[in-house]
Amino acid sequence: MHAVRQRADAFTAADKLTKPAWLGITGVSLVVLVLFQGPMSSGALFWIAGLVAVLVYIVDVKPAVVGVQGGGQRW
Repeated sequence: MHAVRQRADAFTAADKLTKPAWLGITGVSLVVLVLFQGPMSSGALFWIAGLVAVLVYIVDVKPAVVGVQGGGQRW
């Protein structure tokens, strides 16, 4: 999990929620995604919410945190 390996101050420097908040969000989302096993299950709304939370982390938070720490793509 990417959030576990990042510095806590990088999240606030990137103007995102704190590291513990994102660890909680992605952790709960993982549990929801595993328990409900797809959008056709009885908890489809929870599954979609978990998927959206993980995608927000991947698309928005992760690049910002990596950028703050001086990372990024290297060619």
